[in-house]
Amino acid sequence: MFSDSEAFVVKFWGVRGSIPSPGGETIRYGGNTPCVEMQVCGERLIFDAGTGIRCLGKQMMAEGPISARLFLSHYHWDHVQGFPFFEPAFTPENQFEIYGAIALDGSTVEQRLGLQMLHPNFPVSLQIMASNLTFRDLVPGDRLSLGNSRYDSSNNRVLIETALLNHPGGAVGYRVSAQGRSVVYATDTEHYPNRVDPNLLHLARQADVLIYDSTYTDDEYHSRRCSKVGWGHSTWQEAVKLAQAAGVKQLVIFHHDPAHNDDFLDNVAAAVQERCMGAVMAREGMEIVLQRSPIAVYSPVSPV
Repeated sequence: MFSDSEAFVVKFWGVRGSIPSPGGETIRYGGNTPCVEMQVCGERLIFDAGTGIRCLGKQMMAEGPISARLFLSHYHWDHVQGFPFFEPAFTPENQFEIYGAIALDGSTVEQRLGLQMLHPNFPVSLQIMASNLTFRDLVPGDRLSLGNSRYDSSNNRVLIETALLNHPGGAVGYRVSAQGRSVVYATDTEHYPNRVDPNLLHLARQADVLIYDSTYTDDEYHSRRCSKVGWGHSTWQEAVKLAQAAGVKQLVIFHHDPAHNDDFLDNVAAAVQERCMGAVMAREGMEIVLQRSPIAVYSPVSPV
């Protein structure tokens, strides 16, 4: 991870949607489900706990005592299935704050994570995790101001804004802002047919980086054979529309469909870049370093 404490660094540990898709055809982009790490102003933020969080956890275990915050977009399995395999959560000296929206049935983030670790789904319960876990329930629209004792200036505080996304059961989008820079994490959201989602337009306003759910192409979304309308995901074409409408500096195409192999995603990348200068495809191991402008650097995640 980039060592400059003044930089705002984003690293991708899992970029695939719906189900892990390992194999020879997904090597270049990766097959792990969503997990994105951000480091800024002494804060370590993790977005979603798909299978990519296991690789992140392996790296963390070599670092000594860890303090981090985990933000969940929602509780569908591809976004939480890595959490029971997140090794640092089993180590007593580590501390994690875990944020997520109250589910439609009224259950809390702690209850939702606990349910997936109950028999017959998993051999041990959430209570086996020996680290100091603190659970924070969110309501979309909440704003959070995060401070760090090493960075006590008001200019170095990290602001987290949240917004409701258009997804079955609901999902939360996040905007992380600090030192005049901002990154938006907006996955598992479906565009509207006749307008840009006003929640997303506000969340992504003038952002340096927009990480956006681009699971389908327009043709796939409207397919007569198997329409994806109502499935809760968007297309890369709609990603470009949103990025341009919101004045985003760099668009990141994210949440790749498990059926899209590396060659398919290469073709999508070429099409996106024709319409949106500077746009990039999310890859496992890719880092984006925000200084005066975002710079995407690709280095593959080592298999662990």
